[in-house]
Amino acid sequence: MTGLRFILALWVVLHHLTGKGMMLEPWMTTMPVELQRIVHGGYLAVSTFFVLSGFVLALSYRQTSWTRGGLVRYGVARVARVYPTYLLSLVLITPFMVEYFLTRAAISTKFEMVAHYWFVSQGWAGKLPVSWNTPAWSLSCELFFYLCFPLLVAALGRRAWPKMLLAALIALSIPTVLADCGVPWSLKPLYHMSDFLLGIALAGIYESAANSSWRDKISGLWLYIPASAAGLYFIAFPQVVERSMTLGGALRPLNAALLMGLALGGGIPARALSTRMLVQLGKASYSLYILHIPLLWWYKRTWLYTGGWLWPGAQAAIYVVLAVALSAVAFSRFEEPANRRVRDWAALRFNPRP
Repeated sequence: MTGLRFILALWVVLHHLTGKGMMLEPWMTTMPVELQRIVHGGYLAVSTFFVLSGFVLALSYRQTSWTRGGLVRYGVARVARVYPTYLLSLVLITPFMVEYFLTRAAISTKFEMVAHYWFVSQGWAGKLPVSWNTPAWSLSCELFFYLCFPLLVAALGRRAWPKMLLAALIALSIPTVLADCGVPWSLKPLYHMSDFLLGIALAGIYESAANSSWRDKISGLWLYIPASAAGLYFIAFPQVVERSMTLGGALRPLNAALLMGLALGGGIPARALSTRMLVQLGKASYSLYILHIPLLWWYKRTWLYTGGWLWPGAQAAIYVVLAVALSAVAFSRFEEPANRRVRDWAALRFNPRP
């Protein structure tokens, strides 16, 4: 699953590079429409990230006692996981924020924009006039999920797989219920709670499967291969599902099957995702995900982009290599040490030794 995170983050990067006016747009026009939809469909990876987040958290905290101390340690760990690297992304885009403040936009709009970015509330605000870091809206969803997680785990507990399956079905119905109640789509954290809750329920189902007597007789290959094939087919031919549901709604159960299959393991693809290189890249996937747009803002101001002596495909290839390399450095030199230091500080602050 760690290796999968890198593939998903790279898909998000390709989504942004193939947009209108971007470096890979000319290359996209030479491809069949169905393949264009797959390459440009990286925005769909965010839902998979949310399911994966709920799944991993539920397995990591399944033995946690939700006392005051447990809640504090959990909260500190969650903030340490996402905010230091996000803070680094804010440092990278600070010059562009200053440029925006020098424009003729209303002063209230300027302060609102900056507030949304500093307090990670983009997911509640709808479309913002300036996209300094487009993927950052998902962090507002993630922080909302972190707040809800202890309550969700306390409500579900360690229940048997039939009840977890029922919870998964309820999760799948959340977007439809919200839409029928007139809740605006701009409130993204509420709609994507479906993905996060699905991941929590999936963790309970996985635990039951992993502890069953027939665990050694099943291979996740028979889950993640059909799920991947069906997902790619729906993305390439969205009209197949959009007659009765949204594309995201159709992909949600397939995300669950994909992650369940990879968790169970088996097959060459699962082993490939578990190689040392992909695991290391997967660990740096959050840095790649949250830093690639700020890095793109700077890249477009370098001579590699403005010189005019490289064709767009080469410009894009250089940018991707640089983004992956710099993200790996950011993970090893900043994200991981900052995470550890925040946790250590909290351990001393809230659990002082005699």
